[in-house]
Amino acid sequence: MAKLRPSGGYRDTASFQTATLIYDATYWFCEKFWDSRSRTVDQMVQAARSGRQNIAEGSRAAATSSQTELRLFNTARASLEELLLDYEDFLRHRHLAQWAPDSPEAMAVRQVPQQFKQDRSDPTDRTDPPDLAALTDPQRWALYAPWLEHAASAVRANALICLINQANFLLDRQIAALEKAFVEDGGYSEQLAAARLAERQKRKHDPSDPSDPLDPPDRIPACPQCGRPMVLRTAKKGKNAGRPFWGCSDYPECKGVVDV
Repeated sequence: MAKLRPSGGYRDTASFQTATLIYDATYWFCEKFWDSRSRTVDQMVQAARSGRQNIAEGSRAAATSSQTELRLFNTARASLEELLLDYEDFLRHRHLAQWAPDSPEAMAVRQVPQQFKQDRSDPTDRTDPPDLAALTDPQRWALYAPWLEHAASAVRANALICLINQANFLLDRQIAALEKAFVEDGGYSEQLAAARLAERQKRKHDPSDPSDPLDPPDRIPACPQCGRPMVLRTAKKGKNAGRPFWGCSDYPECKGVVDV
């Protein structure tokens, strides 16, 4: 049987790959430009690590918990926002200029993926142009090395600000997509109940397959509003938070409920 909800695959996502660049570059930035005894070093490295690791953990949790997946992606987003402020503070406290978003310097960093495809594409080659996602971590680092290995701290910090903004943009899109899917399709337990219901309905019309005496069909009520089968759900908030109830399988079009 195929997995009900996909999980993993985070290594091929642009958000994880960008977060890896940010983590590695932050580690070496702090090693070069900060006193190793400073608490800021630990805070910045841990924030960069949290951004990367929570994307991975959230992706793995997707198989069994939509809420955990969302929470971890939001944690990654918050950690990167904290790191963004640290780099902005670094520049401000040293009276170093921060690149404007539309400055030539910032645009050069932001356009690395497009420039990579343009440089590698061959007009005579009918195959698709190479994808940045297919590169190894060292190959991807090499594309950004002119900024991330620069002798000037201001160049490194500004380049990392660009990368963090890119990662945050990607995470915002992922979080919005996850929230939309959760509202429309429900969480793992709801999808599992719906899959079980579909299997039982299939068996019901198969005379060669006896009914499960421990899970009789009449335990699932019909929606009092539209007549469709109900799905077992769990209240997320309010005075009944944590309590199970029957919700219409046509939600959100129909909001019929039945107490368990």
